[in-house]
Amino acid sequence: MTDWLELCRTAVDDVRLALAEHPTRADREPVVGAGKGGDETTAIDAAAERAILRRFENAGIDAVLVSEEVGEVQLGAGGETRIVVDPIDGSLNAKRGIGFFSMSIAVADGPAMGDVAFGFVHDFGTEEEWTATRGGGAYLNGHLLDGERPKDEIEILVFEATQTAFVAEKAGAVVDLAYRLRIMGSLALSLCHLAAGRVDAVCSLKPARSVDIAAGQLLVREQGLAIDLPEAAPFAAAPLDVEGRSRVVAAGTPDLCAQLFAALSA
Repeated sequence: MTDWLELCRTAVDDVRLALAEHPTRADREPVVGAGKGGDETTAIDAAAERAILRRFENAGIDAVLVSEEVGEVQLGAGGETRIVVDPIDGSLNAKRGIGFFSMSIAVADGPAMGDVAFGFVHDFGTEEEWTATRGGGAYLNGHLLDGERPKDEIEILVFEATQTAFVAEKAGAVVDLAYRLRIMGSLALSLCHLAAGRVDAVCSLKPARSVDIAAGQLLVREQGLAIDLPEAAPFAAAPLDVEGRSRVVAAGTPDLCAQLFAALSA
């Protein structure tokens, strides 16, 4: 039986080495291609993904690996297991040396979001390790999250996928719902911070992909919080692939999610 946690931890070491081998902005940001998800692939994205692929290909696993740059790769005999990887979530932060980016890995026993059974997010800035197992709770650095919930009235709302024009267009719509905005740059980590009650809601201003949210959403759901892909409902049926189909909203309750999405869609 695969020890997913240990395998993910070794993958962290692999990505850390890739980062060390690309220490500067000049090393990390050259565009070397285009990913299957449609975004540009930079040198550090490609290096991190190669390192993770090598690790999982050598692990003797039968699965399908889904990653942001290469799309789908069959490991061994393939099968029902899907491993959903974002080698670097927060690539712009990583390229510019801003210490808020992560590696995100989710393991599912089927093709949809509701099939995710294990989630792992590693923060390369703080070195915090976020994990969750379906039905087994959410953890930070091996300790069960203490249940401190987001506030019912949103003090801190996180916007992600945030070009200046998106923020300018949507910030005014949430004035009556949220007191302060944060723009952090890693959707996976923002969902983890929501699960820990550090922020009160998270919204992506463009369609999110499963590679961005598959691991973090499990922490949110294991904490009894709400997350939705309102433009591609139902959430649990969302395919584990690299297509962006819906903006994501997450908060303490389904009602807050609905209010946020209504405001952003007005």
